[in-house]
Amino acid sequence: MKLTRKMVLSRAKASELHSVRKLNCWGSRLTDISICREMPSLEVITLSVNSVSTLEPMSRCRQLSELYLRGNRICSLAELLYLKDLPRLRVLWLAENPCCGPDPHLYRMTVLRVLPHLHTLDNQTVTEEELSRALMEGEDITAPGREGTGNGRPELSYTQSTVNATAETQGDLLSFGEEEASSVQGQRCLKPPGRDQFPSFSQREAVNSHKNRNNVLAAILLLLQDLDTEGLEAVHQTVVSRLQALHKQELQDME
Repeated sequence: MKLTRKMVLSRAKASELHSVRKLNCWGSRLTDISICREMPSLEVITLSVNSVSTLEPMSRCRQLSELYLRGNRICSLAELLYLKDLPRLRVLWLAENPCCGPDPHLYRMTVLRVLPHLHTLDNQTVTEEELSRALMEGEDITAPGREGTGNGRPELSYTQSTVNATAETQGDLLSFGEEEASSVQGQRCLKPPGRDQFPSFSQREAVNSHKNRNNVLAAILLLLQDLDTEGLEAVHQTVVSRLQALHKQELQDME
């Protein structure tokens, strides 16, 4: 079934598509959500328990902050590339889609590697430790080309061969009120952890533990992505000073 203009305006109680900010289409047997391209002001949308197979229309929703997609037909995590450039996206519920595959940890790490600005994934708060690990443990997602698909969207593939395995739906489907509504309320009450609050590591741990060293390095690299020119200059000066101190220490140890 195709999501139509009439359905959208009726459910959102709006007069124009461009003014729609919130939309609930839970369990509506939808297969085509292409009309979402015409809703640039959309902030929250619930599409759980439908038959949606592509996220391409969502790439036009630049104000989107919460996207609920549990129990659809998203077969490839490569579809996440359509969400990569949505600057406000903080909440994603993607569980019970074929793209989740048989390995929950690999799935979560890969999603967070592609979308590191998420605060909540599948109703679980994203931690700074997970973001650091995702840089090393998440799989790469590629978009090999935009030709040959014949449907106006790029042919996407996921490097993990098991991604096409169908994830089994566990338990009875929950109603919107029990799932997304409670999740949204929870997100309003919980303040996401600050992106600058990484676990501290002593110098001894950083030197003696290769694992801890990798965690610290990954955390630093993640932070650098959010710094402006002034911030990067400050980091540069600190690094130079630190290198000089270490070099001086090495010379003293050799004496």
